Amino acid sequence: MNTQQLEIRDKQHASWNAFSPGWAKWDNFTMHFLATQAEQIISQLDLRIDDDVLDIATGTGEPGLTIASIANKGTVTAVDLSEGMLAIAREKAKTQGLNNFRAIEADACELPFEDGAFDAITCRLGFMFFPDMELAAREMLRVLKPGGKIVTTVWQGPVDNPWVTIAMRAIKKYLEVPAAAPGAPGIFRCAQPGILTDLFATLGGSEIREIELAGKMACSSVDEYWNFMNDVVPPVVSALKVADPAIRTKIRQEVQQLLGTDSVNQHIPFGARLISIRKPV
Repeated sequence: MNTQQLEIRDKQHASWNAFSPGWAKWDNFTMHFLATQAEQIISQLDLRIDDDVLDIATGTGEPGLTIASIANKGTVTAVDLSEGMLAIAREKAKTQGLNNFRAIEADACELPFEDGAFDAITCRLGFMFFPDMELAAREMLRVLKPGGKIVTTVWQGPVDNPWVTIAMRAIKKYLEVPAAAPGAPGIFRCAQPGILTDLFATLGGSEIREIELAGKMACSSVDEYWNFMNDVVPPVVSALKVADPAIRTKIRQEVQQLLGTDSVNQHIPFGARLISIRKPV
């Protein structure tokens, strides 16, 4: 990676470590929110009981932990930039009695594994944040066994993800939010169809398939939505930390208006893309 990409990685490392206490607090909520993606990733893998699986950008451990319970005669190696996130994953593995799960700090662009080390690779909602997506894709193919499969998900665009755009729309009404540079790491970097399918096709991947996934974030109240977004969603936290209390109150009121007058049982849609790739034999 070049100097700029290394700087991005270092900032991400610090950011995700800073957010790890919030992710620990909201882990049950987040895992329920993202369960559809984990289930679909696993369903695409055709797991065998003795598979050795690599889960990249594992965060607090999923879908790696669930895979470890299925491939219980194999292994799951879960990697992430954040030691704070990995500590949560390790504790969950211990609680669940998963002795075949290990979590180590590693960069997707510089994987510390031998060629062909894994039967399958998963990556839920990580690709759009990698400083160099092509390098990460090359590394995944390198450490995957011939005939093995990669399954990853990324977010679709803003229209399909009001769970995040509602908060950002309210923030932008009262605060200046700098626009992300084109192609820079960010939540909607891979929103357009074909970005990852084209990338992996160029690198020699086969049997490439892309499908759309839809689901909802279930919140018990507007307060739950607001508190979750304030604790774990980086663009929201970054914007609100510079706002004075009066502006924050106005933004909170705007969120309430955008969500609707019903203060309970909020079900806010999300849209993602699932891409599966086979490494040729």
